[in-house]
Amino acid sequence: MPQDEAVIGCTGKVLIGTRGSAGPGEVLVQVRGGSETFLAWSEDPLPAGATVLVIESRGCREVGVIEWVDPLDALGEDAVGAG
Repeated sequence: MPQDEAVIGCTGKVLIGTRGSAGPGEVLVQVRGGSETFLAWSEDPLPAGATVLVIESRGCREVGVIEWVDPLDALGEDAVGAG
């Protein structure tokens, strides 16, 4: 199956929670200057609303994801708290 390399490294939001090995969920990924939905597989279940990082393309609009916390968000909070 052809893979979509452009989506790897992009972030998104879980729309329908993933169920780990029990099945995929759905994510909205910011890619190509817009947003696209993909079936999302994760090692551990992820709830709707979680922020994710795409770590692999499985072809046919399916991706592998992990939960993601942007480290730059923490820097922004520290800067606000320091002022």
